[in-house]
Amino acid sequence: MAKILGNFHLALLIGILLLIAAMVGLHQAEMDKFYWLQFLRYLHVLVGILWIGLLYYFNFVQIPTMPKIPETERSGVTKYIAPAALFWFRWAALLTVVLGLLLSEMSAPGQAGRALSLAGPLRTIGIGMWLGLIMAANVWFVIWPNQKRALGLVAATDEAKNKARSVAMMASRTNLILSLPMLYCMIFGAHPV
Repeated sequence: MAKILGNFHLALLIGILLLIAAMVGLHQAEMDKFYWLQFLRYLHVLVGILWIGLLYYFNFVQIPTMPKIPETERSGVTKYIAPAALFWFRWAALLTVVLGLLLSEMSAPGQAGRALSLAGPLRTIGIGMWLGLIMAANVWFVIWPNQKRALGLVAATDEAKNKARSVAMMASRTNLILSLPMLYCMIFGAHPV
């Protein structure tokens, strides 16, 4: 069992095979347009969990813990953990947005545009979409460029690295703040009572 669960790629492959088995076993006779729309929603939520989960990891665990780690031991985080987490963080953000816009458009052609207008019955989901777009832009255009400097992935002076750390942290905290109403709007907008 340790060989299976100790290997990330093998465990992921098993999860994917079980997903396919569930898809075929539970829904093979009804894999119509509605089914694939629901599956797209599943993928949107899955990558959204990865994105927001990493946002919460950074804000609840890594940022508050880093000052407690002795300077000589921080390289394990800054050279290995943070770059890997940031890779998944930024790509999950982009994929969440792309799948969300695709889901909105496939649900009803023209719906994405109506939701983004913030008018009418799609206002709640539209606010969530705008918050998600702002957060994703923040990831790609503020957090990631500053983290590259802060982590030494691109050349920067010590002063520039310190400033980049501060800017990246403030942008990450901004996304933490925005994530709470964004999740609320997404859930209540997609599943009205």
